[in-house]
Amino acid sequence: MYDVTIIGAGVSGVFLAYTLAKEHPDLNIHVIDKGKPLAERTCGLQQEACTCEGPCDRYIGFAGLGKSEGKFNYTNDFGGQLGRKIGEKETLALMEEVDDLLCSYGGYLVEKYSTENEKLSKKAAEHSLRVFSTEVRHLGIRLARRIFQSMYEDMYEQMTFTFKADVTRVTKEEGLFSIDTSHGRFQSRKVVFATGMSGSDWLKSMLAELGLKAGETRLDLGVRVEMRGNQLDAILQETFETKLHYITDRFSATTYCMNPHGRIIRKYQHGLVMPDGQNQNEEEPSQNLNFTLFVPRYFKNQTEAMAEAHHVIGGINQGTGRIVAQKLGDLVEGKPSDHLSEGVIHPSLEAEAGDLRKEVPSLYIEALIEFFEALEGLLGEEIDRDTILYGVDSKFYEAKIFTDEHFETELSGLYLIGDCSGETHSLSQAAASGIYLARMIA
Repeated sequence: MYDVTIIGAGVSGVFLAYTLAKEHPDLNIHVIDKGKPLAERTCGLQQEACTCEGPCDRYIGFAGLGKSEGKFNYTNDFGGQLGRKIGEKETLALMEEVDDLLCSYGGYLVEKYSTENEKLSKKAAEHSLRVFSTEVRHLGIRLARRIFQSMYEDMYEQMTFTFKADVTRVTKEEGLFSIDTSHGRFQSRKVVFATGMSGSDWLKSMLAELGLKAGETRLDLGVRVEMRGNQLDAILQETFETKLHYITDRFSATTYCMNPHGRIIRKYQHGLVMPDGQNQNEEEPSQNLNFTLFVPRYFKNQTEAMAEAHHVIGGINQGTGRIVAQKLGDLVEGKPSDHLSEGVIHPSLEAEAGDLRKEVPSLYIEALIEFFEALEGLLGEEIDRDTILYGVDSKFYEAKIFTDEHFETELSGLYLIGDCSGETHSLSQAAASGIYLARMIA
């Protein structure tokens, strides 16, 4: 019998379990995950298709996506609505605790930086752009992995871990939860779902069996942009990166994961292949800068959101992992690109030259063009027509499920945290939600 069972060992689950064990050592804690311990997560997926047997090690297992690039943005401006749920001051204080914990395991080896720039914010507003600000601790893959492995080694003796486990059913009778898994049945007084986006299909089926209804689902799609490395120097003089927000009565658009001197890599999620950004510290730095311009849309349920993602991205992939790209100049002139490597900007990802207008819904093309026009006003110069545009990146979200201020569902004793709560969309807010719940649930 366990006091608390956490299903999902991603960032929110790790910070929840760690805090519970530290502040309430008398509790009997159980952590169950479909993936492997961090030391066994060895997928070398970059340019080739995933070769993992079963769930992909890159996304599933201890630390979840926390061990990817380990980028922790400490802000209420973006990355979720945790501040609205528990209060902005409380959220910032919890994120400071997250950073302190990371630093206690070596996070201090990379400097925390701020993107705040009051002068830039005022100038951007003149061109219908808003600058989101944040403090950032960007650990990188190697340091993030080392930190989470050290945390795991400290946690291992204080709780029970069950890895490589499929949870097939969760039921509640007479005040106790029964959790059926491929490793047998476990019982627990309280259960926390912390499965993140990687467990979205599982979460949907579990909640349906428990009689909990999911609400609307957000889906972000957008074009990944690779531009000249010095293109944004006018606005990046005092900070490593920035996040710009552009809004009209038809759409809102936000830059995401800006990587000066970084590279474009392939991202594999939900059976889809997308262009993603990689920090300059992970491989040899490039001469380019990249980011995605995401446009959010909302669907009645997750089924409709995923269907749209598979329609758009799957249509581009054509079952072969294909990614299409086009030069900005060709897009503006309304003609397909027949090559990508000639010119000032050399692509860091192999993609098929083509015509984005024929493969990407017009909403995302219009948003990109209008955003570039506003950006040119801010920069005081034209965006290089050799800029390469990749179709299409995506950020997935869980459907919103009602939880109270303590993240408890309508089923007493069952909690949702991290991204599967629908409240957090970043590593920092997911981790903060774990610390917060540890103090509420105990």
